[in-house]
Amino acid sequence: MERGQTSGERAMQQRSRLLWKHLERNSCRMHLLSLLWTLGLLLKEAQAWGFANGIFHNSIWLEQAAGVYHRESRKGRYQLTFKEAKAVCKYEGGALATYEQLEAARKIGFHVCSAGWFDKGRVGYPIVKPGANCGFGKIGIVDYGYRLNKNERWDVYCYNPHTKECGGVLTEQQKIIQTPGFPEEYQNEQICYWHIRVRLGQRVHLRFLEFDVEDDMSCLADYLEVYDSYDDVSGFVGRFCGDYLPEDIISTGNVVTLKFLTDASVASGGFQLQYTAFNATLMQPHNHTHYTEP
Repeated sequence: MERGQTSGERAMQQRSRLLWKHLERNSCRMHLLSLLWTLGLLLKEAQAWGFANGIFHNSIWLEQAAGVYHRESRKGRYQLTFKEAKAVCKYEGGALATYEQLEAARKIGFHVCSAGWFDKGRVGYPIVKPGANCGFGKIGIVDYGYRLNKNERWDVYCYNPHTKECGGVLTEQQKIIQTPGFPEEYQNEQICYWHIRVRLGQRVHLRFLEFDVEDDMSCLADYLEVYDSYDDVSGFVGRFCGDYLPEDIISTGNVVTLKFLTDASVASGGFQLQYTAFNATLMQPHNHTHYTEP
C-alpha cells in the first residue's frame, strides 16, 4: 500500500490497470485479425501467382495458344464487323476460331481481355485469371452469344495451327530482343509478344540497336508497339515502323510488353534492342526518353 492513499484511490488504480490490460488484449486481437486478413489476401493471390527471385510469375502469358490467336483492326480495338473479322483471319491463312478451339486454348493458358468474333457470329473472350475489370470475376469463356447484328464491331479470334509464333516471358536482368532470323528479313504473318517482368522495385530501360520495319504513314502494315504494362490493353507508349531508330524508353514500373505484328506482304530487316533492369532508387540511365500514355 502506498503511503497516503485512500481505499477509493486504490480501487480506482486497480480499475485503471484492469482497463489497460483489457485494451492491450483487444489491441493484440485487432493486430492478429489484421494479420490473418492480409495472409488471406496473399494466399488468394498465390492461387494464380507465384513469387520467385523478387519476381511475380503467372501462367497466363499466352496471347496465342493451340493455333488460336487474337487480332484487332489496324484502326484499333473493336473495329471489325463479322464480315471483316472473317476476312482478317482468311488473309492470314486461317479461319474464325470455334468455341471448342477457343476453350481448348484457354485451358492451356490463353487469356485475352478483349471481346472478339469467333465462329458462326458468336462474340466472347477467354479468361484464365479472374479480375474485377475483366471477365466479371469469373473464369472460362465470357460468352456474349450469337449476335443478330453482324455489323457490330469487335475484335476477332482466329485459328491457324500453322501460324508462326515468337516472343516469350523474359525475367533476366539484361537481354537482347530481336526479330526472328535477325539480321535476315523477318517473315510475314507473325505475331510476337515479349513480356518483360523484372524484380519489384526495378524499372526497365529499352535501348534500340537496329530498326528496319516496313514503313507506311500510319504504321498499319508491320509495326512494333511498346506498352508500359503487363499487357497490350493499357500503358500504351508508342507504335514504331520505318528505319528511324526510336529513342530509349524507360518504364514507370517493373513490367513492359512488346508487340510485333507483320502482315502478309513486304518484309524488312527487323529490329534488335536491349533491355536492362535497374533499381528505381538509383539514378536512371542517361540519354533516354520517357514516354507517357497519351
